[in-house]
Amino acid sequence: MEEKKLAIIATKGSLDWAYPPFILASTAAALGYETQIFFTFYGLQLCKKQLDLKVTPLGNPGMPMPMGMEKWFPVILTALPGMEAMMTAMMKKKMADKGVASVDELRSLCVEAEVKLIACQMTVDLFDMNPADFIEGLEFAGAAAFFEFAGESDICLYI
Repeated sequence: MEEKKLAIIATKGSLDWAYPPFILASTAAALGYETQIFFTFYGLQLCKKQLDLKVTPLGNPGMPMPMGMEKWFPVILTALPGMEAMMTAMMKKKMADKGVASVDELRSLCVEAEVKLIACQMTVDLFDMNPADFIEGLEFAGAAAFFEFAGESDICLYI
């Protein structure tokens, strides 16, 4: 029986959007799937050695707010200085309190499980990113290289 394949395209670089690709990839790898994640545009933030990911409630109407704030706190006020830092700290604390693994831990799980992590070379060049800023083992390739795998995959997700 041929090994199943999962292809993930990760395009977002915020704390809340970091979890889906790593959770899904590590789970798929544990289930025996050959798995690749293609990081492009802002998703490349998830591959940096030094993670500095933030979460913002601005423009994120589905985000549960503490103390039922979504019912009484005007959305426009989430743009105030300091709100992003406060919401990021609150999200990190909630995750730690619930025993959720950190993004760094999930990323390490993926590496250990031999999930292939690919950085979009075009995006790296476009934003003048330094390849030395990225984690070890990250491959650099164009979209065509990823499409070869994605075209044969059983599941392809865009996150």
